[in-house]
Amino acid sequence: MPWPGTVETSPHKFKLHASLAAYHLVIFCAGVGTVSFVIGLVIAIGSIVGGYTAEGGHMSVIWQPFEYLMIAGAAIGTFVVANSLTTIKDTGRAVLDGITGRAPGQRDYLDILGVLYALMRELRGKARNEVESHVDNPEESEIFKSFPNVLKDRQLTHFICDYVRLLIVGNAKTHEIEALMDEEIETITYDRLRPFHSLTTMSDAMPALGIVAAVLGVIKAMGSLDQSPELLGGLIGSALVGTFGGILLSYGFTSPLAHKIKATREKQLRSYFIIKQTLLAFMNGAMPQIALEHGRKTISSNDRPSIDMVENETISGSAATRQAA
Repeated sequence: MPWPGTVETSPHKFKLHASLAAYHLVIFCAGVGTVSFVIGLVIAIGSIVGGYTAEGGHMSVIWQPFEYLMIAGAAIGTFVVANSLTTIKDTGRAVLDGITGRAPGQRDYLDILGVLYALMRELRGKARNEVESHVDNPEESEIFKSFPNVLKDRQLTHFICDYVRLLIVGNAKTHEIEALMDEEIETITYDRLRPFHSLTTMSDAMPALGIVAAVLGVIKAMGSLDQSPELLGGLIGSALVGTFGGILLSYGFTSPLAHKIKATREKQLRSYFIIKQTLLAFMNGAMPQIALEHGRKTISSNDRPSIDMVENETISGSAATRQAA
């Protein structure tokens, strides 16, 4: 009999509801970009645990929470000691970016190209003071307001405005602007990849920290030599879990996460190369639409919009901007 106020559910209906719940969970994970991360963890942990239990191992032996606490705690502590507060905060953001796969897509690249096209048209057709208003105060510019995805990235917006301002001045040579862009992009890259290098260093230290935990476990076991062989064997087995945990946390979790962060951050940096190539082509005398093609070619083939898409977006975006102005 079901509890009062509840409805009895058949096993078939229960399986159906469970399947639907699992389906919606997968869809949700895919929507935020975490599905590959979750699948990878399930495969890695499932393979290790499944293989261990299949050969007769007992989960209670490898489940030693304090061993894992020593390894993870020591790793996090050394990470905090070795890095500034800015890097620690950025690592938190980088971990979220890596897990969710938060990187520019085709829509973001089209918006960047749209902003550049509108600014280049302004540079060719309007007076200097009219163009300066867009780069001096981008938050109030109708061009940037038309592309909120670009405007919300303050560092990227400032990068665009700084070099358009140099184009307005008109005294700098193309190779000088290119050298300056390369230097700034190198600095931005160094800052954006700090979380990757920090986590890689922490990952490299985890196997050694696992040995530290294992040594402490052996010391504990040596203090119980007068106990029964069964108890002593259990203590030694628990100690060896430290070595296992250090290697697993390093190569099975932290290192893959660090490389996922690196791939995500490098994809985010692609926007700066698009801006660089587009503006340099424009400085060398290319028409705005031709200059966009220089920038479009730097986009990965997986996310690169077609020429027709770029033309439709830039022409419509430019028309909308002129109408708003």
